[in-house]
Amino acid sequence: MANAITLVRIPLLFIYIALLQTGRPKIIFWCIPFIVLIMLLDMVDGIVARHLNQASLLGSTLDIAVDRALEIILWVVFSCLGLIPLLIPLIVITRGTLTDAVRCVGTCNGEAAFNQIKNPINRFLVSSRFMRDFYGGIKGTTFAVLTLDLGLQVLEHAWTGWVHSFAIVLTWLTITLTIVRGVPVIVEEVTLLKKSSSSEA
Repeated sequence: MANAITLVRIPLLFIYIALLQTGRPKIIFWCIPFIVLIMLLDMVDGIVARHLNQASLLGSTLDIAVDRALEIILWVVFSCLGLIPLLIPLIVITRGTLTDAVRCVGTCNGEAAFNQIKNPINRFLVSSRFMRDFYGGIKGTTFAVLTLDLGLQVLEHAWTGWVHSFAIVLTWLTITLTIVRGVPVIVEEVTLLKKSSSSEA
């Protein structure tokens, strides 16, 4: 059940993107609660997994993979629509590729991604329920505001300027959190890999 909720976010995402492409303001505005729903399902799958005792390495890996695909696709789409600079998806793709690459060693050893971080401060930034929910909330809010921004731009509404500015501020806040949460993963995992290589030698 939890994995099904995780995976259903992908087709919902493509429906959302298709609706954005219509260029019709009313449809775009309806996409605001739609993208919020897609983002909320990320919390729902975790709640279901814990409630039904279905938490697993597969579920954890699928959750991160779907999150990664979803955020990369959305940042690329928003960049293509001219709402954000190209630098944003480039940062997200680089960060995601590096963190997922170094995490794969621990995952192959049967350790879920969020359990691989050992330093207490890093665990709070990366793995704590508070930070995961806070980051997800900021990210979801940013995607919703960018959707609103698109709708207002299509309408050429008077609020377009300040809403766009607010969307850009939220975007950079989200990207800052993305980097802050990604660096500890890379540092810890690379350090662990170096130690493993040294011990094997």
